[in-house]
Amino acid sequence: MTENKITTNITDIAWNEGYGAYIDYVCKTILESVGGRLNSESMDKLSSEQHTLLAYKWLRDEVMEGGFIQLIYNGYAPYVLDSPFPYVIKKVWELKELSKLLFNVRKEYHLNKKEFEVELSDEDFMALYERLEKLNDYGDDFLDDFEEITTEYIAKMVRNREKEFLNHELTHNL
Repeated sequence: MTENKITTNITDIAWNEGYGAYIDYVCKTILESVGGRLNSESMDKLSSEQHTLLAYKWLRDEVMEGGFIQLIYNGYAPYVLDSPFPYVIKKVWELKELSKLLFNVRKEYHLNKKEFEVELSDEDFMALYERLEKLNDYGDDFLDDFEEITTEYIAKMVRNREKEFLNHELTHNL
């Protein structure tokens, strides 16, 4: 009983820090429930909804810092673009326009996959932003058209269904 009260207080604090901070807290809690990282063993312990939230967090974090080029180069494309994530946000979370953007990004990623399969110097990495202009533009589109409203929408949805996202019994057996 005490544990739930503490969790509620911490989630309230995170909620009051803003939508992004709240999503970060929930994702951190989800990851901690499976040992702090995703691997072949821990992946099966999470629900589809938890995976979708984690994918959004990594999408948001990476694109805000360095666009879709950074997201892909840092290895998040399989989890964010090639997973069920774009479908789930379209069909379940009703984020149709964001899903459309992600399908466009996925297409560009697959057309230029070889660019990301080699280790790049900082200079070569920065040159990707000029060579892969569509991917760069899609990052700008995400930041301009989606990040703020989507983060608010997702945070509110998670907050309304918090127990589903944070209930350890749903994620794994201790």
